[in-house]
Amino acid sequence: MQNVKEGLIPVVLGSAVTTTGVALRNNRSIQPIVTGSIIGFGLAHIVLGAIDLVEHRG
Repeated sequence: MQNVKEGLIPVVLGSAVTTTGVALRNNRSIQPIVTGSIIGFGLAHIVLGAIDLVEHRG
């Protein structure tokens, strides 16, 4: 686990959460605010993980 770059785990987690949120958008039993929140949560993880990857390059 020491070879994993800092920020990579949040990017992967954010990608999975964002994909789940997009897949749930077609489900009529879930309110749009919930799926929008899930997508936003995932995108935030992607952005923050990408910032970590860029800051700790090298």
